Amino acid sequence: MKNKNIQILEVKDLSVRFRQYDKGLKQRELEVISKLSVTVNAGEILAVVGSSGSGKSLLAHAILGILPQNAITDGSIKYRGQELTKERQEELRGKEIAFIPQSVTYLDPLMKIGKQAMGIYGSKEAQRIIFEKYGLNSETEEMYSFQLSGGMARRVLVSTAVIGDGKLLIADEPTPGLHPEMAEETIRHFRELSDEGCAVILITHDIDLAFKIADKIAVFYGGTTVEITPVEDFKKGGSAVRHPYSRALWEALPQNGFKPIPGFQPYAGNLPKGCLFASRCQHETEECAKPMEMRELRGGMVRCCHAT
Repeated sequence: MKNKNIQILEVKDLSVRFRQYDKGLKQRELEVISKLSVTVNAGEILAVVGSSGSGKSLLAHAILGILPQNAITDGSIKYRGQELTKERQEELRGKEIAFIPQSVTYLDPLMKIGKQAMGIYGSKEAQRIIFEKYGLNSETEEMYSFQLSGGMARRVLVSTAVIGDGKLLIADEPTPGLHPEMAEETIRHFRELSDEGCAVILITHDIDLAFKIADKIAVFYGGTTVEITPVEDFKKGGSAVRHPYSRALWEALPQNGFKPIPGFQPYAGNLPKGCLFASRCQHETEECAKPMEMRELRGGMVRCCHAT
């Protein structure tokens, strides 16, 4: 296993706003991500978990530089110690930074699958080896995306991302639609890539999947990071994790009783100034209404004034 002390990606205090029109011609900026921070090192898998709308996919798009034109970003994204400018994003995207998107609509409907998977930096030989690994026969090379089943399209997306020699792999919900055995094979491959020195960000709703391969888990809520914890702490749950929302996620797992919590994640246009989880938390006090930063605690990071 490669040295995990080499930092590949650092996202610090990332904020993303979308400029949009309100009533009439009045413009407003809708903040959907605020003060979001994560890091991932070489040889490490960081699993990003949280409910829908918590900012998981937007983080991936911000790193890759594929946000819509009306997006405004603040904060810092560094790749291998250097600021990830728009020019560097274009240079590294698909080469050193690989992406497995959530939607199969990312496949080009006008290009044959084999050529898409090979990309700019791959080779025919590498494409055929990776296709064989993922159960895609030679006939698949000559197909177009509309001719693929959902599972085949998902395997093509994975193949396209892992064919090269990337240093950072971002996988956004890579296993839905895959047969369980193929899903297991896919995440094992992520672990192999990580053990060879690749940094992996796995965005997933499947926390049990994250348990199998992740080194750390980043918990997102309302567009920000509320906790970053070693995976072993999240497996234990209870007092081993630091944030009340992390405990709620753990308790909502089927094996832990499927226990729901009342309330809803706050809407991006109406976020409280203090703790975003406060209205759903049994520990809420006046102090929770104040802005708070991430802080170190017991070998992890947490955004909560009551965490111990």
